Amino acid sequence: MFFLLISVLQLSAADIITGAEQTDRYLSFLKGKRVALFSNQTGIVGNKHVLDVLLENGVNVVVIFSPEHGFRGTADAGEKVNSSIDTKTGVPICSLYGIKGGIPDAQTMKSFDVLVSDIQDVGLRFYTYYITMVKLMNQCAIYDKQMIVLDRPNPNGFYVDGPILDMKYKSGVGSLPVPVVHGLTLGELALMANGEHWLESNKACNLIVIACQNYTHQSKYALPVAPSPNLPNMKSIYLYPSLCYFEATPVSLGRGTDAPFQLFGHPDMKGYDFSFTPESRPGAKNPPQLGKLCYGRDLRNLSDSAIWEGKINLNYLIEAYRSVNVGDSFFTPFFEKLIGVDYVRKMIEEGCSAEQISKCWQKDIETFKKQRKPYLLYD
Repeated sequence: MFFLLISVLQLSAADIITGAEQTDRYLSFLKGKRVALFSNQTGIVGNKHVLDVLLENGVNVVVIFSPEHGFRGTADAGEKVNSSIDTKTGVPICSLYGIKGGIPDAQTMKSFDVLVSDIQDVGLRFYTYYITMVKLMNQCAIYDKQMIVLDRPNPNGFYVDGPILDMKYKSGVGSLPVPVVHGLTLGELALMANGEHWLESNKACNLIVIACQNYTHQSKYALPVAPSPNLPNMKSIYLYPSLCYFEATPVSLGRGTDAPFQLFGHPDMKGYDFSFTPESRPGAKNPPQLGKLCYGRDLRNLSDSAIWEGKINLNYLIEAYRSVNVGDSFFTPFFEKLIGVDYVRKMIEEGCSAEQISKCWQKDIETFKKQRKPYLLYD
């Protein structure tokens, strides 16, 4: 396995220091090199973007790779984003969410020597940033390029839950055999992808991880920048593991409102006091149930601790399924790609409870915790 770990320092300070903030630990690897940067609006160092920090320190950044939502993080989910030029710095931006296969071509790969990855993930198997990172690792392994991951905390890193992905459902919203909530930082996930031979090339990426300081897997880390348009705050990020499955149903989860991933509803869910109407807005130009009055639940008043205690809470999905009452047509095939297995839909349709369903993936959790242990960087 080819990787170098820059280990965590045992400091008494309470504040978490991200990998990107530790310039003295990675700039030396970039001196005299042509550098590619994988990042978006979350790649901040204090009040600056990591791109500006690199350029100010004389680093020769030749290309920027941007993920879903684009380099500035404003595009809709799944929206194709064209390549462009960063207007502030003049560095070319290669949009990996706008090209076939989501990978740089041979000419682009040959244009740099080392790839720096600095992006904020939220720790969910269906959140696409890690998929792009792993694809870049694979390309770096093929073209013999070094990759440096500037690690950031996982805001959902304090638990593991959900079934391990059945790889027959591998897709653009799930590419590795991990639970829905894997509890790893991107640095740890990169190490695991290398160590478990998950790269498609069956090669190892020459990997350096700049670990966070003062972070543990019990840390509750509030993100300083929204990671994508429809995860605007910590409440949405904590509810995301429980509500994302509505993407594979006719039920709105609040896209097109000021509280995406914090409420859910449908025009046929009668008997609820709460209602909302999805509208077209930046980041949600054509949301489900656009312009229709939806009835349902507002979860914004839930305490964070109540959300954490529930982990993946399928009660919301089961409630909506029974309320809309359209049978199997409630689900689209996208549901299996999100949940990662075939038994959850069947159990919901058979009338099983959320507790009965979650018991089915407990062995997956224990198996994965043992499997990931060699790659953990944090207590």
